[in-house]
Amino acid sequence: MSTVQPHSELIVKARPEAGLRVSPAGLTSVTGADTGSLGEVCARYGGTMRPLFGVGEERLRREATRAPAAATAPDLSVYYGVDAPADQLHTIAAQLRQQPLVQAAYVKPPPEPPHLLLDLPPRAEEAPAATPDFSDRQGYLGPAPGGLGPQHIWHLPGGKGAGVRIIDIEAAWRFTHEDLSGHQGGLVGGLQSPDLVWRNHGTAVAGLLSGDDNTIGIRGICPDATLTTISIFERDVDDTNSAAAIRNAALRLSFGDILLIELHRTGPRHDFATSGGQQGRIPVEWWPDDFDAIRFATDRGIIVVEAGGNGGEDLDDQLYDIPAPGFPADWANPFRRGSRDSGAILVGSGAPPPGTHGRDHGPDRSRLAHSNFGSAVDVQGWGLEVSTCGYGDLQGGSNEDLWYTDQFNGTSSASPMIAGVLACIQGSIRAAGLAPFHAAEARRALRETGSSQQDAPGRPSSQRIGNRPDVAQLTAVPHGAKPQPDKDAKESTLEKTEKEAKETKDAKEAVKEHKDGKEKSESSEKAVSADKSSPEKAVGKDLKELKEEKEGKDAPEDAAPVPHLGMPQTGADKNIADRLAGLEQVVAQLTHFIGPDLRPDLTSSALVHEQPALPDVRVLSAELRRQADEAKNAKDCKDLEKFPER
Repeated sequence: MSTVQPHSELIVKARPEAGLRVSPAGLTSVTGADTGSLGEVCARYGGTMRPLFGVGEERLRREATRAPAAATAPDLSVYYGVDAPADQLHTIAAQLRQQPLVQAAYVKPPPEPPHLLLDLPPRAEEAPAATPDFSDRQGYLGPAPGGLGPQHIWHLPGGKGAGVRIIDIEAAWRFTHEDLSGHQGGLVGGLQSPDLVWRNHGTAVAGLLSGDDNTIGIRGICPDATLTTISIFERDVDDTNSAAAIRNAALRLSFGDILLIELHRTGPRHDFATSGGQQGRIPVEWWPDDFDAIRFATDRGIIVVEAGGNGGEDLDDQLYDIPAPGFPADWANPFRRGSRDSGAILVGSGAPPPGTHGRDHGPDRSRLAHSNFGSAVDVQGWGLEVSTCGYGDLQGGSNEDLWYTDQFNGTSSASPMIAGVLACIQGSIRAAGLAPFHAAEARRALRETGSSQQDAPGRPSSQRIGNRPDVAQLTAVPHGAKPQPDKDAKESTLEKTEKEAKETKDAKEAVKEHKDGKEKSESSEKAVSADKSSPEKAVGKDLKELKEEKEGKDAPEDAAPVPHLGMPQTGADKNIADRLAGLEQVVAQLTHFIGPDLRPDLTSSALVHEQPALPDVRVLSAELRRQADEAKNAKDCKDLEKFPER
């Protein structure tokens, strides 16, 4: 049981037009707004405001404008934290909500590790002189459907995650563990909690991801990936800031890297009250500041893997449509992705194959009772019987560096499995000289492949936790392709309207007219001349064509297929994905012209041998794809609005 209970957080979201600035001199406004009453409310109860993300408002605004998706990037500069006595937080929040410069003020329950508490003490007997090989107990490393199949590509260059960076966000780790000696970057942000529960949890996650590739103990799913960590404890061991940890991680990662969120918190089912169990815990993205921090990451092409939580909750329940007291007026339930989508991959908890470690938890890949479920849950991993580092129930004794467990569990064990599989895939793609999956592609691939969820008594597969990944199938998924809507997500109003319209004769005629218009636009495109005499002009041509795609032009029906993993790209550059790949190659040829003054400062890297985070065009490519999709969807929507008139 945890001995350190972190405090709740009071979050304030100011109105952008207020122009608030917090400095050692106090609270001011660059627009001349009166901040006196706002400061008085905090001071009355012994509270002080500070920028939630730890840096000045101007820097946060610059970051937003420089983001690949700057037009839609969240404005993190309007978020503030209030430091005050814990028993005064709700009182302060209620009064701040009455202030004209404030658009939101809410109290977040403290974050927790999303696992079922292991109350078993470590085994009393001392560990042997040499730790045995426990890898035969790691069934999740095996082939599908029982396992996730990472061994399928371990033999390939990059297939163990080389060149991929992962940051794990939670609270504590045992970096001196005997099976965590390679590819560990250590703590790069925040303060380690002294609590053993947090430390066992983080050590178990680290073992799942990057346990050493040797003949003792366990094996990590992606042992060649570089793992670093950021703690949610910011300035003290009872003072958490999960949103800031997420942003800090995003700034350290680059396109295609992986950010793992090993947290959940108590939701509205139990009135946000923390209890001894884990009932009612939900993903952290339900809270506005965490959601915007996740968006900050996914907008940059970083893959965010987020624990789906162990609350046993139906995330499609209308309860989650109701904003918590003090949420912004424009808040919408992120579990209904049609209106609001963080871009994260939500992970559910599934049963391991019956007989694993001599126990039976129901049909393989069925939802475990503790797992949250719903249309927003993308994929599942093992939620019980997971062998990894820490805890000491498999091998114990007095030396914590030699502890191993057979019973890591919950969405805590499921989520790093997904992160590890993706690291293997990303590493192998990069080693083949191809652009890795961006966040939306990775999520789509996990939804559309894998071993399907199974029914269990009282827990039908309609209580969605998604498929279990199958690496062999993932290697065949095209990458660089335009993301498609999640098949299992609830249909948006536009999709429903489009489906109904296509069933009518008028809709068919409208589609025909649209095609005629497209042919005319294509004929005009042929008149555009392109000078490929230099790489710079080739870049200009591709950007011009991408702009036309953004304005709504469709790719020809005979466009060349997107290459699969390990396949060289062939055929003419006729569709947006192929032109983007060509653009990336051209820019790669130009990189040696970039002066040192324009390159990123990598001197603060956690490991001197880490691959530098180059600001290459893959981030731009992801943004251009997104803009093209949005432009096309907007055009389709306008066409649909015309159907009744024809």
